[in-house]
Amino acid sequence: MFAKPLILFWLLIWVPLAGWAGPKIERWQLPTGTKVYYVHNRELPLVDIRVMFAAGSAYDGEQYGLATLTSALLDTGAGEWDADAIATRLESVGAQLGTGVSRDSAWLSLRSLTEPDKLEPALETAATILKSPRFAQLDFQREKKRLLLGLKQREESPGELAGMMFFEAIYRDHPYAHPSDGTIETVKAIQRQDLSDFHRRYYVASNAVVVIVGAVEKSRARKIANALVGGLPKGRPAPAIPEVQVPEKAGTRRKVFPSAQTHIYTGMPVLKRKDPDYFPLYVGNYALGGGGFVSRIVKEVREKRGYAYSAYSYFAPMKEKGPYLAGLQTRNDQAYPALKVLRKTIAGFQAKGPTEEELEAAKKNITGGFVLRYDSNSKLAEYVAMIGFYDLPLDYLDTFTENVEQVTVADIADAFRRRIDLDRFQTVLVGGGAVQPSKQPDDEK
Repeated sequence: MFAKPLILFWLLIWVPLAGWAGPKIERWQLPTGTKVYYVHNRELPLVDIRVMFAAGSAYDGEQYGLATLTSALLDTGAGEWDADAIATRLESVGAQLGTGVSRDSAWLSLRSLTEPDKLEPALETAATILKSPRFAQLDFQREKKRLLLGLKQREESPGELAGMMFFEAIYRDHPYAHPSDGTIETVKAIQRQDLSDFHRRYYVASNAVVVIVGAVEKSRARKIANALVGGLPKGRPAPAIPEVQVPEKAGTRRKVFPSAQTHIYTGMPVLKRKDPDYFPLYVGNYALGGGGFVSRIVKEVREKRGYAYSAYSYFAPMKEKGPYLAGLQTRNDQAYPALKVLRKTIAGFQAKGPTEEELEAAKKNITGGFVLRYDSNSKLAEYVAMIGFYDLPLDYLDTFTENVEQVTVADIADAFRRRIDLDRFQTVLVGGGAVQPSKQPDDEK
């Protein structure tokens, strides 16, 4: 659940170099309500496309895992084609297609050459998958069995269990609380018709965002967007995700697990994607726990005391308040001392913010690695998809460096004091060191 590469995809910010102009992002809306974002990038004869829907696991209702199963079965059969026929059609033109789900969204991605004899068959295949997935019973049973096997394996991973327990602790009854893949009990109860109903409700034009990045002119991009979603029913946008209620008091959940180390997560819901405190919190956390070996948490937990090889903190902004999480993995007998140091470090940072040296190092690191993160057409499409789905300003990349540079120590200290409350932190310990050391008034059974 907390594999760092997956998390960093949404958490890292892609910052233009000084004097560099970001990509020109254009936007328009189709009569059906679909929003289209387009960037003309002529460097390679490729186009990368994303079609996103507000159809993530937050819309599962009580059928946890429904959004994930629906997305996973899209390309197993559509229209007149089974999975083999779809794969053959894509391979014959050198196209790549994928699907995915987060708590907020579901998406289909397509990469194709731009020659008409390559792009048109790829677009036809993708459009048919979006409009007319089969959800065949045999495919459904196979994918459901595969997902259930993964859920059983999750029960053998203390890190996965800790991540699941953390989201349950900070979100409780909110739709963000349950894991995107669902649980064994809820997935077992899902039926094929449930996928068809979910697709019919959420995979509609008025609930879609289309992103097109590549060597295609704007007029052709308009045709591409129409080809992809023109056959979808207009439908209606997904309802707003409910507001997140922050826990009123601190709590601790423990699960003793036969492992040599204990996984510890602590934090609370804090940050929306369009939050006005985004930059002070993001830049500040880079100095606190997001900057790897240069961050204060690593220095206090690892370098000074040797409690953990990896210790970190990060914000995961979402449509509604995403989590602030600080975590580490440590030897069982060091679990509670390590947690104490982690909390003390956060409290000290919250009181005063970073030093000027820490702030300048954070700014330099944030703004200095842009080229390495911006080296492919597909990555640009991912960034534009984030901007489009979360309705961020079109000049977001252009202004990011300036926004980072304007952050001060006082800004960070003020934002952390207002938004981070240790007295509301939810803490999870899973492992051999999760044995309760003494009765605590905030413990939860």
